[in-house]
Amino acid sequence: MNEKYIPLYRKYRPQKLEEVVGQEHIKKALKNAIELNKISHAYLFTGPRGTGKTSTARIFAKSLNCKEGPTINPCGVCENCIDITNSTPMDVIEIDAASNRKVEDAQNILEKVMYAPVNSRYKIYIIDEVHMLSTTAFNALLKTLEEPPENVIFILATTEVHKVLDTIKSRCQRFDFKRITTDDIVNHLRYIADNEKINITDDALFTIAKNSAGGMRDSIALLDQLSVLDGEEAISTDDINNLLGRLSFDTLNSLADKIVNSKPQEAIEELENIYNSGNEPVQILTNLMDYLKNLLIVKNCRKEIAFELTQANDAQVKALSSQAENVETHQIVFLIDKCSEYIKELKLTNNPRLWLEVAIIDLANLTENTSLVELQNRIARLEGGNVQPAKVSAYKTAPAPVMKPEMQKTEHVKPDIVVQKDKGVNEEIKEPEIPVKNMSEPVQNDAAEDFSPMPNSKHSDGADISVLWGRLLENVHSAPTRALLKQWANPVKIAPDETILSMKNEIFLNQVQSGSKKQAIVDAVDTLFSRKNSNVVIRLPHPSDAQIKPVSVQSAEVVKPKPSPVMKPVQMETEVEAQEVEELKEESQHQIKPKEEAKLESTMHSDNVNMVLDVFEGKVID
Repeated sequence: MNEKYIPLYRKYRPQKLEEVVGQEHIKKALKNAIELNKISHAYLFTGPRGTGKTSTARIFAKSLNCKEGPTINPCGVCENCIDITNSTPMDVIEIDAASNRKVEDAQNILEKVMYAPVNSRYKIYIIDEVHMLSTTAFNALLKTLEEPPENVIFILATTEVHKVLDTIKSRCQRFDFKRITTDDIVNHLRYIADNEKINITDDALFTIAKNSAGGMRDSIALLDQLSVLDGEEAISTDDINNLLGRLSFDTLNSLADKIVNSKPQEAIEELENIYNSGNEPVQILTNLMDYLKNLLIVKNCRKEIAFELTQANDAQVKALSSQAENVETHQIVFLIDKCSEYIKELKLTNNPRLWLEVAIIDLANLTENTSLVELQNRIARLEGGNVQPAKVSAYKTAPAPVMKPEMQKTEHVKPDIVVQKDKGVNEEIKEPEIPVKNMSEPVQNDAAEDFSPMPNSKHSDGADISVLWGRLLENVHSAPTRALLKQWANPVKIAPDETILSMKNEIFLNQVQSGSKKQAIVDAVDTLFSRKNSNVVIRLPHPSDAQIKPVSVQSAEVVKPKPSPVMKPVQMETEVEAQEVEELKEESQHQIKPKEEAKLESTMHSDNVNMVLDVFEGKVID
């Protein structure tokens, strides 16, 4: 009873390199350095907490200063070994940089460095948490670290190596300690439990190892804490969960089931029972997030990998697999993300229970709303993209125009040109070459005999392109992009060789000129014409761009033909009957005044008015 109790993590601190758990690469390097007598003047040990940095530094110092050394197996009974074990050595100085971080402390070290070792072969300085030193203290050590006196060795240990100056790191041999694997931790815990006669199950040891995040010291400390619960029954995972305030697997499975199946009322009732059991809100959401992580792993990984990553037993993995069938991967990721956000809120709020209840209700409702189909439909409704054009499987030109009775009396009429899907659309559509005639020339009645499309020099009336425009929009799979095109885009040209769209607003033009929206349009054109990498041009409107609207024949001045402007390639347009062309010609001739009458009228106006009339070829309306 008079003996002072020694915590397990101190009692089972390794005393030889072989006793260090894990870190095989570091143990091998240090053994070779000792055997080959290649001892450096400065070492930097870095890695997570509890992975053996300080213990390895002490063992290395013991190996170098042992009376039988330098040796990889220190005797442990000589004066130097005993002093290092008891942390009372004369020539191995351990310094906590967190409490000795000033430049004066560094200068005090430098003053004592010059003295030779008292009882040992080397004078070794072990500076723990070296990243806590100030910049001035680091700078004071630079020269000494680079060229220390003979038989002086510096061993620096830190958990945050990025805070150490590069000039310091470049003067040291760096060794990175890795997190200890779960299996290694479990095996070492079982060894300690057997020696200390602690009755604990293997599942409980796995739970301890998972909760330690790869740190051996944390695992042994938790085992030491659990040892007081040792009784007739073995210590189980439930005992660990109760001690740490963690939720059991069955409790989390029940709560997650309510959330996944969108049952907020039942989820709140389950939460009430969990909260009344004394669990903290942050711990509840943290455990739920960890459970959802395991659910995500089970849904997306093989069973063997799932066992390794989740450390769950057969029954738990089976329960996770059954639950994963009712939820999609993106929904699980969304729930994890929302849990993370609410954990941040809980840490900042003065009313954690309120935010906990809000979080559970929100999670239970968000699962249903994150369905991909629901999201797409909602965006389509918000952006006005709920009108879907009819689906087509191949590109065709506009249907044949409705013939008037007098046209039906003519001879055979050629059907519309159709590009068959199985023949591809890369074949050029050859139109009959018809000479362009002046509107003033008489049109022969035999034109209806070969009812061919009008020449491309005439502006398209927009009937054909409007049909293709609807089909192109239907092929745009992105609902927001489709809605944006419906409202702000105007088709200038839609053809297999080139598609030109104009955007009414420069802001929306910048949105669709590059990125996913542009690619969605290119994919839609590829689908429309059954080809790949279609040429799509998106620009601002030009004055010559025609808006898509019903055909309207307007009076035109045809007295003197003007130079033809650069015409846009257009689709085949609806043919105009010979009789309608004749009527249009006669109507236009009635509207044109003779040159003599125009000259006489011009004398009745001022020079400015006559100039405007001449430039714009207009007339004065009384």
